[in-house]
Parts: sequence; structure tokens; C-alpha cells
Amino acid sequence: MQPTPIGIDALAFAGPAHFLEMTDLAAARGVDPGKYLHGLGQKQMAIATPCEDTVTMAAEAGRRALEAFDIDPAQIGTLIVGTETGVDHSKPVAVYVHELLGLARNCRTFETKHACYGAMAGLTSSADWIAAGRARGRKALVIASDIARYGLNTPGEPTQGAGAVAMVVADRPRLLEIDRARCGDYTRQVMDFWRPLYSKYAFADGHYSIQCYLDALEGAWHDAADGDPEALASDRLAACLYHVPFVKMARKAHQKLLEIEHGDAAATDQTEARARLDASFAGKVAPWLELNATVGNIYTGSLFLALIDLLRHGRADLEGRELSLFSYGSGCGATFCLGRVAEGASRHAAALDPQPQLDVRRRLDIAAYERIMDLSEDVDTVPELDPASYGLDGGGLYYVGTREHVRRYARA
Repeated sequence: MQPTPIGIDALAFAGPAHFLEMTDLAAARGVDPGKYLHGLGQKQMAIATPCEDTVTMAAEAGRRALEAFDIDPAQIGTLIVGTETGVDHSKPVAVYVHELLGLARNCRTFETKHACYGAMAGLTSSADWIAAGRARGRKALVIASDIARYGLNTPGEPTQGAGAVAMVVADRPRLLEIDRARCGDYTRQVMDFWRPLYSKYAFADGHYSIQCYLDALEGAWHDAADGDPEALASDRLAACLYHVPFVKMARKAHQKLLEIEHGDAAATDQTEARARLDASFAGKVAPWLELNATVGNIYTGSLFLALIDLLRHGRADLEGRELSLFSYGSGCGATFCLGRVAEGASRHAAALDPQPQLDVRRRLDIAAYERIMDLSEDVDTVPELDPASYGLDGGGLYYVGTREHVRRYARA
């Protein structure tokens, strides 16, 4: 008897109302645009104003997932927010979101933090919660919400971004089934990227972090293979999805995956290895990176933004086929697992496609972008914020200031 499938039943994205063109940033910084467009693979990056924070994006993504897939909030028995840009050292983002979404009192809530790995930790924990029988027929809501901010004129400036991806995890999912038997993990204490309590910005060793990412991919892959590498062979998968801090990283990751699979053969014949990489990347990775290229780095949600990109194409030919998902969080922790696109998933393409909301974003000029970045420095202690002053004149949910050490949220 086959176990009941468990996986992602609903997906939605929410992000800031403004964006910056990478060509504008390149011109302002005196950099060849190709460095950003081709070297990093980035076209645009979402810019969060002081009124848009981790809570507002998480709540909006959660609301969209529940509404678009007709899920009653009373069905949610677990709420997990994965983030590395929380708003409090003690109080989790999840409890704010719990109130804003009107979830039941018997819904457990918590926040997971492991750099960009937090949402994957929430996804696998939720699947285990359901498989163990603790859900009692209910579902889990897992939300990845982050703001990647490195500061003006810093090396990390072109790899910024902001956004949230909400996933409803359930049995008999409508979108993606997770193969719990093919799920490998990797952990190692490294100082590749971290943000001390006293710093608003992260510290990073960029080249070392890339190597840590690739080492973690190899370690998690071997754990998932568990002595049966053929079960993970990329040539039989419909797609290979990765954590995407910048689009070019997905190519580096896929190159590493092929080297793991083909061993010394990939190194001895460089021409053959390059041709194999080009063909495999073009068919299994590149088609699902457009959203990452136009939203930018969203930390915990980057992998799942690529998953949305795949599913929004509505390709019925992918239904029933397997894909791989690799999540990496600096510090470091990682998971490599397989998923199967659910039968009928293509019918939900329009419900999860964020393109309509991306199409109405407003383009910032450099002066407006730098003003937002400067004003965001002390936003956590400002008593009163006016969303309209940042061009946020819609009916969204916004952070409106902190009074007597209490954060306040309101709908415009």
C-alpha cells in the first residue's frame, strides 16, 4: 500500500510595489551593465519601502495562497514563517501573520531561521507533522519572507531583493508531491555569511560562500541518493530547481550536480562536459529563472520562486514527472529532495502566477531608490509612517510605525 502523498497544495507570491532596473543601477555606479545582466543574470530587483516589511509581505502572500486556492483559514493547523530578516529577537513573524490572517487559536505558530534555508525547514517539518498524524486532517501554511538588503555602494548591492512565497502543505496536494524517501540533508558550521545582533547588514565572504553552497549540494545529494544515485539522475528529471541568490548561481549549481553525477568524466573531457552542461541547463534549469531575474534575491523564498515559475507555465506534460529541489542556507544547512508534479497541477497555473502583480510595480529612479534605502535605516524606531508618502496608495497591508516599542500594522 502506497503512503498518502504529501506536498504543496497551494502557492502564492507577494512583493514590494517598486523595483529598480539593473541597467539604471549599473549606470549610477559606473559599471558595465553586462556585469549585472550577464555576470549575475539579474534584470531587476524589488525594493521594499519602510512600510513594507517581512510581516506585511508574509501576510499578503499567505492571504493570496488561501484565497486563490479556496482554502478556509480554519483548515490551517500549523503556521511557519522561514526568514532571516525577522522583526524581533523574541517574537516570531508567524504570530503577527496568524492574527492578520485570522487563523484559529489551536493553530501552532513559529519562525524558522537558518539563513536562506528556513522555508525548506518549514516545508519538511510540516510534511513530517502531517505524516505523523498530528494534523488531524488540517493543513500547514509555510511562508518564506525576506528582505535582502546590503546597503548603497556595497559589493552586495546588485544582489538585493524582497518578497514572500506562501505554501500550503497538505496530503493529496494539488501542485507538488514531496518524495520523503528521497530527501537528503547536510549541515556544517561555516562563516560564509552571517549578521551579528549588533549589525543591520550581513557580513559575507562571497567566494567562500559559493564553495560552501556547492559542498552542501554534494553532501545533501549523496545523503538523498543513499547508495542509489540512479534514483536522482538529472537526465530523467523534468527540472532541477536550486536556491537562487542570483541567477548565475543556478548555473554553477547545475554544473556541480553534473560533475557529481558524471565524476571524473566531467573533468577529463571539457568540451563534452560543457556541451552536456549547456544542453541540460537550457532544458532543466533556465526556463524557470525569469521570476528570480526580475524580483532579485529573496533569501528563503528564492528556491520556491523558481518552483512558481515552473508551475505557472501550465505544462500538462510535466504532470506526473519528477523534479529536484535544492535549498541552501549559509552557516550552513541544506536539503536536496525530489518532488513529483501532481496530476492536474497545470489547471492552477493562473492562480499562482504573480505576473499580474509584477506588471503593476512602479519603476524607481536612482534618487528615489537611494532615498528609500536611507530612510529604511531607522525604520524600526519611527513612531509614524505614511504609506502614501512612498507611493503606496493601494489597499495593501503596511507597517505604520513603532510606538512604545510596539510595531503597528494597518491597511491603507
